[in-house]
Amino acid sequence: MTELLSILVLVGTGVVAGVFFAVAISVMPALIAMPPDRYVFTHKLLGRHYDRVMPFIVLGSGAIDVVLAAGSNGAVRWVFAVAAVCMVGVAVVSQTRNVPINNQVKKLAPEEVGPDWDDPRFSWRDWHLVRTAFAFAAIALTAAGVVL
Repeated sequence: MTELLSILVLVGTGVVAGVFFAVAISVMPALIAMPPDRYVFTHKLLGRHYDRVMPFIVLGSGAIDVVLAAGSNGAVRWVFAVAAVCMVGVAVVSQTRNVPINNQVKKLAPEEVGPDWDDPRFSWRDWHLVRTAFAFAAIALTAAGVVL
């Protein structure tokens, strides 16, 4: 059972870190380069499926890290426990920072974006980088726990 959980948690944390990495180095720079109305339109298209899938992968991976921590001893227990805390960090930043911005943008019509618009892209990017760092720490710690 430990082997199966190890595979699942490595896939889950790897997917989260990989998606966040792709968004950080490719998607977000492209969105920032767009005119505001095109950004709003594109943001709505990009976010439709992430919001439904990513919370389950993040929370599921964190839960598996907790189970692996509970079934381990010594330093390995702490490695998995800290990995779980990192996944909680991903979830907290996502739900309290990035998701509210996403919801705000989803309410806009592209033609409603005027010159006085409070552009959320840089704040969203900064918080995304925070959760990306949590995700990379989680995958590194999880991998270390599996190897150890």
